[in-house]
Amino acid sequence: MSDATAKISASTAAELARLARAASRKLVKLSLQTRNSALLAIADKYESESEAILKANAADCAAAQELVRSGTMTSAAYARLRLDNRGVSEMAGRLREVARLPDPLHRTLAATELDEGLVLYKETCPLGVVAVVFESRPDVVPQVSALALKSGNAILLKGGAEAARTNETLVTLWKESLLPFEEIPQDSLQLLHSRGDVMELLQLDRDVDLLIPRGGREFVEYISRNSRIPVLGHGEGICHVYVDAAANLEKAISITMDAKTQYPAACNAAETLLVHEKIAGEFLPRVVSKLQSAGVEVRGCPRVLALARSASIKPASEADWSTEYSDLILSIKIVGSLDEALEHIHRYGSQHTESVVTEDAEAAQRFLEEVDAAGVFHNASTRFADGYRYGLGSEVGISNGKLHARGPMGMEGLTIYKYKLVGSGHVVADYAAGKKSFRHRALPPRATMEKNGNGAPGAT
Repeated sequence: MSDATAKISASTAAELARLARAASRKLVKLSLQTRNSALLAIADKYESESEAILKANAADCAAAQELVRSGTMTSAAYARLRLDNRGVSEMAGRLREVARLPDPLHRTLAATELDEGLVLYKETCPLGVVAVVFESRPDVVPQVSALALKSGNAILLKGGAEAARTNETLVTLWKESLLPFEEIPQDSLQLLHSRGDVMELLQLDRDVDLLIPRGGREFVEYISRNSRIPVLGHGEGICHVYVDAAANLEKAISITMDAKTQYPAACNAAETLLVHEKIAGEFLPRVVSKLQSAGVEVRGCPRVLALARSASIKPASEADWSTEYSDLILSIKIVGSLDEALEHIHRYGSQHTESVVTEDAEAAQRFLEEVDAAGVFHNASTRFADGYRYGLGSEVGISNGKLHARGPMGMEGLTIYKYKLVGSGHVVADYAAGKKSFRHRALPPRATMEKNGNGAPGAT
């Protein structure tokens, strides 16, 4: 065990959070070049030490196999745990992608001249300290850590016990990579270990600015109910594909198969297929045949059972429409109209990602405008709902909520803004007495803070 790992194991969550808070004040001063160079060094380290990462992951997977056999761990969770050479390469690739992204810090969002010589700037800045509690997926470690470092945030990570060896190895390699960068504090990344650490973490609202739980609905809801820290996360990914009356059936089959089978354990995989009755007779037998050939268990409403002509389709229960399977299971329902499809989604959807397949522009526009979800797609698989695929470099998590961040959350979600007011002896009393009046003149969007010839800040 390295010194860094020993320090992590011996410290309480409160101590680590205080260290992270102190580190966050140093991170905000780092240059963009330093942050990017560090990310590239970590990517190189992961590739050169891929054998150590895979060895640790193999040990985690060997222990997890017994959990799967006993029913303690689902096959979907086990799939998220496993890493291979490609997975390590993807980790490194995403680190480099984050390094290529523009600097999210110190951007002027707005500039307003309140009066002559009195200018108000709205500028991006880090949140400070972010905690992420997650299950199974060790690739969360480099993904969220990269976004945190690039955006100037310190981060606390608590992974599931099933990935403990892999997570420790990834964090140790991360810290080793930062040794040449003396200006980057080692305490900017902390790994929590025990369930007790999580319970303690929930109360650390003075040192943690945002808590992001990544897991099932019950897990996220528990964190939300019991934390004094602002919580951002999504409880479920109950995603739908609606095949409209005007759908191109080849597109519909391809999108359905991708949304369900490409990676069924993901939260953006489709769980329910809605099919318009006008094309159900032609479409359903074809898509059901392909789904079953791919190993998908199909559950259908009574009309689906009659039309698909397959004895292996199981009747769908009321509970199926509100179930996130995270597995090769798909429920199918025939609807009589776009309105019925919209109503079904509004009733059972989790506001994650919804997709319509249609060549009818008006129907597509209605779907895009009326469906209330973080992602609403036309003629595209729900699996595109991902920070990397959106061009965010990676994602800290996905939010189904409507405050601060929504959908795949990248660096922008890890930043907030502050107001900087620059004057030259201005006082409110002059305005209250009517000696002066406000101009409230918006300056050009690209206005930035610079020193003018007299040494006073000014807009350019």
